[in-house]
Amino acid sequence: MEKIINIAVVAHVDAGKSTLVDALLNQSGVFRENENVVNRVMDSNDIEKERGITIYSKNCSVRYKDHKINIVDTPGHADFSSEVERVIKTVDTVILLVDSAEGPMPQTRFVLKKALEHNLKPILFINKIDKPDARISDVVDMTFDLFCELNATNEQLEFPIIYGIARDGIAKYEVDDESNSINPLLETIVQKCTPYVGDLNDNLQLQISNLGYDEYIGRLGSGRVTKGKVKSGDTVTLIKNTGEVTNFKISKLYINEGIERIEVKEAQFGELVTIAGYSNISIGDTVCSLNIKDPLPPIEIEKPTLSMNFVVNNSPFAGKSGKFLTSRHIKERLERELETNVGLEIEELTNSEGFKVSGRGELHLSILLENMRREGYELCVSKPEVLFKEINEVKEEPFETVIINTPAEYSSSVISDLQERKGILMKMENENDYTHLEFSAPTRGLIGYRNSFITNTKGEGIMVRNFDSYKPYAGNLQTRKNGVLVSMENGKSLGYSLFNLQERGSLIIGPSTDVYTGMIIGIHNRKNDLNVNPCKNKAMSNTRSSGADEAIALVPPIKFTLELALEFIEEDEYVEVTPTDIRLRKKTLDPRFRK
Repeated sequence: MEKIINIAVVAHVDAGKSTLVDALLNQSGVFRENENVVNRVMDSNDIEKERGITIYSKNCSVRYKDHKINIVDTPGHADFSSEVERVIKTVDTVILLVDSAEGPMPQTRFVLKKALEHNLKPILFINKIDKPDARISDVVDMTFDLFCELNATNEQLEFPIIYGIARDGIAKYEVDDESNSINPLLETIVQKCTPYVGDLNDNLQLQISNLGYDEYIGRLGSGRVTKGKVKSGDTVTLIKNTGEVTNFKISKLYINEGIERIEVKEAQFGELVTIAGYSNISIGDTVCSLNIKDPLPPIEIEKPTLSMNFVVNNSPFAGKSGKFLTSRHIKERLERELETNVGLEIEELTNSEGFKVSGRGELHLSILLENMRREGYELCVSKPEVLFKEINEVKEEPFETVIINTPAEYSSSVISDLQERKGILMKMENENDYTHLEFSAPTRGLIGYRNSFITNTKGEGIMVRNFDSYKPYAGNLQTRKNGVLVSMENGKSLGYSLFNLQERGSLIIGPSTDVYTGMIIGIHNRKNDLNVNPCKNKAMSNTRSSGADEAIALVPPIKFTLELALEFIEEDEYVEVTPTDIRLRKKTLDPRFRK
């Protein structure tokens, strides 16, 4: 029988999780010497590579001495926190990565809390100890305080500490030790964590904690074998979260070796496996031996906090770059997303050709939109709206913890702006010309705040948001302070016209851009919207001018990413998402029918 240890690498965004997994894989002989290995090999999705963040949790394995160590690389962003929560149920310990300068961040608190609740004994890895602004002993103390705040047991407070530089594949027992390998971390895992114990003769018990999809095999369920062993080709009993019982045959069985998923005939207790054979398998379902009912407690999937409407694109430019335009296409794609994205909820809109899509946050939904855009879909998306709840007859809304580090000179404008958005200042500290601020603010008030924050801090501020809880409704909020410049003509924008419009506001398009009536081309300096003509050319005459023509100098237009566009729009506007362009527009294109 194999000695199997399952570990999860957890941390805040950009603390170095995927880089640490790279180091573990590289130094465990997973790759050939002549193999060309990319950085962050576990971030296989294009968007993950571009943004440098992990979006989907993934498994791999390494072998050290006589142990097989299964490693789960988890997302660090709060929008994917439900995935981290499920992963923690399948592991024996977690490696908690903390940046040597930043210290514990909001997502660190969330994942650590879940690990402690499951009686895991974390291993603390202080990463990036080569940073010029590293404050290693302070960060260790801050992490210890966080353990105490989260009611860790005396045993959990005796956590081992490893110091290292994940990028260079270095781990040390003490900061001053000499080391050029990751072995101290592997040695600590093997010494401090007992391999999973079980009996091969027990009845099978396997709870599904993650879903996948294969075009040829169908839906896949992944989880840990908690009892007995699982065999490919066996008929088993499935107990669903709802209590419904059904039988099915396991058609495929996979485990991880290195970064490869390989097919096997059987797998023992403690192993992380992926099975196929039942099309409606879902998170929390328990697979047992035939006619045996031994379910594990159901896994509750966190409910969405934010929704957007995905509607058919009806602009004059519809179909110019996209292949999939109709509501049927959008519906099929969203239903396919539901196969694996369990944090998503979809309902059909009654009065238009579209769907209300609810998710865990702006990033969660914008990643879906970005994937659809790249696949050739065209659609319009409405302003994000928070989902309210009635709790004990009190209207409640989602609140977030907002942590900000900003140069001290900008702190007053940040505080003023967030208080306008019903944010409550919880903590304020000054250190080395920087101010550290912590707020509790309604999600509703934070939609669209990022642009304002970047402007207020001249791009030097750092802001981190994390879902906190539902709290009583905060009251009415001030919406966007500026109106927009809206095109009232179809055609191509001209430099002459845009030059004259610069006095009216900031432009978001350049010259020679195709525009249509109702398309937003800029941000007005005042509160009201203004209909303008960006296609107007200079009037020609046969009279020679006494002076030379002015040289046209255009200010570079503001470029909107998908996230910034979603944050910017108001309730009477859409973001038009196509494979080649992201445009902003009014819901009602004709100015005669607009208020």
